Amino acid sequence: MHLNQYPVLRMTVLAAACQMAFGTAHAQSASEVAPQVTTGTGKQQVVITAKKLGMGLMVTEDAPKARSTITAEELEKQRPTGNAYEALEMLPAVNSYNYDATGLFGGGLTLRGFNSDQIGATINGVPVNDSGSFSVYPQEYVDQENTCSQFVTQGSTDVDSPQVGATGGNFGINTCNPEKNQRLRLMQTIGQLDMYKTFVRYDSGLMADNRSRMFISGSRAEADKWKGKGGAKREHIDAGFNYDWDKFNYIHSTILWNEALNHNINSLTLKELNEKGYFYDFSETFPGHKTPRSGQADVDVAPNPAFYGLSANPFRNAIFSATGRFRLADNLDLKVLPYMWYGFGNGGLGQKLTGERTFLDPVTFKNTAGVDLNGDGDTLDTVIMANNSVTKTYRPGITSSINWSVANHEILGGFWYERARHGQTGTMVPVTNNGFPIDYYLQKGQVRRADGHPYQSRDWYTISTAWQFFLQDTIGLMDDKLKINIGLRTPYINRDFTGFASEGSTSPTYKIEREYHDVLPQLGARFRITNDDQLFASIAKNMKAPPNFVFDTRNNVRFINGVPTLVGNPKEETSYNTDIGYRRQTDKFIATFTAYFIDFRDRQATAFDAVSNSSSYINVGDVRNHGFEIELGNTPINGWSFYGSLGYSDSEIRDNLEVRSGVFVPTAGKQMINTPKKKASLSAEYQTGSLWARLKMKSTSRQASTMTNDEWAPGYTTFGIDGGYTFANWGAFKRPKLTVNVSNITNKQYRNAASNTTVAAANYPGWTGSTSHRYYLGAPRFASVTLSVDL
Repeated sequence: MHLNQYPVLRMTVLAAACQMAFGTAHAQSASEVAPQVTTGTGKQQVVITAKKLGMGLMVTEDAPKARSTITAEELEKQRPTGNAYEALEMLPAVNSYNYDATGLFGGGLTLRGFNSDQIGATINGVPVNDSGSFSVYPQEYVDQENTCSQFVTQGSTDVDSPQVGATGGNFGINTCNPEKNQRLRLMQTIGQLDMYKTFVRYDSGLMADNRSRMFISGSRAEADKWKGKGGAKREHIDAGFNYDWDKFNYIHSTILWNEALNHNINSLTLKELNEKGYFYDFSETFPGHKTPRSGQADVDVAPNPAFYGLSANPFRNAIFSATGRFRLADNLDLKVLPYMWYGFGNGGLGQKLTGERTFLDPVTFKNTAGVDLNGDGDTLDTVIMANNSVTKTYRPGITSSINWSVANHEILGGFWYERARHGQTGTMVPVTNNGFPIDYYLQKGQVRRADGHPYQSRDWYTISTAWQFFLQDTIGLMDDKLKINIGLRTPYINRDFTGFASEGSTSPTYKIEREYHDVLPQLGARFRITNDDQLFASIAKNMKAPPNFVFDTRNNVRFINGVPTLVGNPKEETSYNTDIGYRRQTDKFIATFTAYFIDFRDRQATAFDAVSNSSSYINVGDVRNHGFEIELGNTPINGWSFYGSLGYSDSEIRDNLEVRSGVFVPTAGKQMINTPKKKASLSAEYQTGSLWARLKMKSTSRQASTMTNDEWAPGYTTFGIDGGYTFANWGAFKRPKLTVNVSNITNKQYRNAASNTTVAAANYPGWTGSTSHRYYLGAPRFASVTLSVDL
């Protein structure tokens, strides 16, 4: 595995921890080690103060809408290298998958048929969807060991959620607070494919002022790909600081830093899958460059498929946030949340066979200028170079809100603002004779044109200024048996896009500015029939602005009479989501049934295809989606606890799709892509004393891969086993614990459709179908072991 070198976090775990005597095991109960986690807002807050053995996939909910929450009890059972998508995989509305078994390579997710770029994502209240495309990269954000809860609102986006791109609800991650007692936690994970993760966290405990506490953690993880050469490397630091005057006044801040590099796992077309086999991957050998000869037209031989070392995703990012809550009066609270999001890196297929006379002429705006790439004194050659889509983002923002309790009303009002500066370029650097870029970040040794400017396969700069006001009144009636929620939010975004002349866009520099906004009402109600039974219903309008790549000349911009013109009329996508449900919540049993109805307007099908380095945008028109979700769970009975979920989703495209002027393909009545009709999950766990084990199952029905439904990804079922043992304290070592995780125990081979939008596989009058749709293949059986100990 050839990876670029990083500053390394050097950590070790004491080998003596492996030699602990079994003795009389005494494990701390989960409630003794669980920090408090709060989700929701105002009176709808769900405060999770303890973990119950055998639980973690469900908590009691009181919100007047569909909502699911998982806690640290579930997260600590999973493989520590897992990501946010994997943690949600058991929920009924969620169809998620990883590109590998470790989770280090990322993954995909749909929620009730919404793609991840239609779902609002937050960490500690900070929006983390890409400010341009709204994409989500789950492997980048936080160490799972520091995550205390994740929640999903399946139908309506929370009224105070800072989003302009969420038509399908939102999911959020809440990190753990610093511990009140001083602690050093060491964790070491090892597994197949040379996988390992080392994690160290230090908690200061309460300091001398009896108000302050902090933590800092660091981790390093690596793993080889499950097919072909290459691997993933990830280094991560999380830190948090809490200052609590009392429970009503505090400042809680976090910083989350990540640097990672992973080589891509080749996603295959059906033709490649049938002809080359399941384990076909990128090329493992590089033929080297042709020996330069002055005056000769030398052409490098490009590996096919591309060389693995030229298909990678290096990225570093940091998220800083601070939440301050201040009690202004007995019934009035102010909350302020400033944040800063920074990201820099690139990704996709970087192998580029480049002619020496294909550089931009800044006078003619044609790619006819010459640059000597191999130093032989001429511009006749064609040379393999490393080129990719580079992104740099600075994204400061702030959310502020007031919560006012008066009589039987709780009124939440506030404002969110952010200004994202989003530079997207396509620089190019030389490739060594071994096939690797001289700099994975494409910064050192950049190839430049004769005028001194860097080569750019794209050169965009977008300033996205977003804001919203929000207001919500939660009314308690009939001694709080009836709760009514009335809300309104007003998302607005201004896209100020500059497309600079570049090799990827042979046009003069141009600017386009567009505004997108809407007024989004919400209405919800919850009625408590008994102390254990409640009914709830909600209806909400949601909005997603078009992504910024629609302003590129390769997508929706054309020069008409020399004027840059946005064609195709990209519109805001809107949805009307209705939920009707029933909950039964007792000390021993929790059950939820939800029926939902979704009406899309101007449904967008957008995606970035890492193989072709292209983005796609299609306005599908109206789409209807309806279905139901069931969740069941219990606290342990004689050591046994169960969780089950079932989701059904029926989506229908309402109109035929106009693919070019006057040309339609038959999509009316077809199922929306990447929307399985059925999804079921089951977890059966047994725990006795310090020993626990569980079997879990996830089953997904087939999914349409094309808009015309003439190509499908078959359904599949996978199984996993998790188990662990908590040893007796041994000297200075507290709560030593061994956990085993085995995924895909039947070695099932399956596939999920990639997110890029393919209209049709077959040919239709006026339209030629494409058989190049790609699939992410399921990783084989994988086992890992984790040892954890506190000092």
